[in-house]
Amino acid sequence: MEPTLPWTWYSDPEILRRETDAIFRRSWQYVGHRGQLPEPGTYFAADAGPIPVVVTRAADDELRAFANVCRHRGFPVADGNGKRETLQCRYHAWTYGLDGRLRTAPRSDREPLFEPDELSLVPFAVDTWGPFVFVYPAADAPPLRDALGPVPELVGRLLDVDTLEFRLRSDFDLATNWKIACENFLECYHCATAHPGFSSVVDVSPDSYRLETDGLTSSQFGPLRDGRRSAFTGGELERSQFHFVWPNFGINIFPGRPNLSCGPIVPRGPERTARFLDYFFAPGVDQAWIDELLEFDSQVGREDTELVENVHRGMRSGVLEQGTLMSVSEPLVAHFQRLTTDALVASGARS
Repeated sequence: MEPTLPWTWYSDPEILRRETDAIFRRSWQYVGHRGQLPEPGTYFAADAGPIPVVVTRAADDELRAFANVCRHRGFPVADGNGKRETLQCRYHAWTYGLDGRLRTAPRSDREPLFEPDELSLVPFAVDTWGPFVFVYPAADAPPLRDALGPVPELVGRLLDVDTLEFRLRSDFDLATNWKIACENFLECYHCATAHPGFSSVVDVSPDSYRLETDGLTSSQFGPLRDGRRSAFTGGELERSQFHFVWPNFGINIFPGRPNLSCGPIVPRGPERTARFLDYFFAPGVDQAWIDELLEFDSQVGREDTELVENVHRGMRSGVLEQGTLMSVSEPLVAHFQRLTTDALVASGARS
């Protein structure tokens, strides 16, 4: 039996500040997909954890990422996505090229010591896996492939990610700490009780539902239940895969037609979490099947929302200092908590 993290870590603003510095500034974050940058001259704004970023595809066709923070007073230089030659802060109209260089700053000619070359946007590392775009909130970063570990190879057993087409994004908020949402993703111990629809399709019994960890990654493998007919039988994919890349990136692959959904779990405060899922499908997957999958996934999401928000209320009550993990059924949660503890202790956090 292993104790959980201290429950104060799930609501303390100081812990979130340390997590931002020790975890989110030092890890690869999924921010979007290549379809948001279809040609030179395009950009999109996103968040790397709680850190605002803008990803650009400049005229030279190079992918770049920057802090979405004006060098003057900190206002964002980009919103949403689109095509334009420059990024302009709407506060004082400082204007940057898609290469990050400061182009113009009103009244800068009146400042004798003004050096535009020293006021470019702060660069971040950016890399891709298939259509998926990741940002590391620093100029120098360890290789993305090291963070992804075995996940690309495991996903490749089911799908060719380079052939997937983006179809839609689903956004939602949760009244819970980001770590609770991650931990809920990392175990199916609750599935038989809380997800009857999911459990009727996927065999979640402990002898069939496989759990693995490797480096920063955690993986779950669930076969279809024998003899069950549904939208998920008779397709090209006969098994499900669910992957997590620490600290906050989740991947879902359901049985049936070739599909993948993925997205980050982003803190919006110590007691608020934002999520989005980008859905990808192979060419030719019909809309009727997609609609059925989305309704299935939405039902699981509604059930999970109730779970994590109630867990947060229980932790926030102060009745207990911490909980207990089931070592056989929740090893991925334990793995997540060890990685998180190591990062926070290194930054000076204590229980």
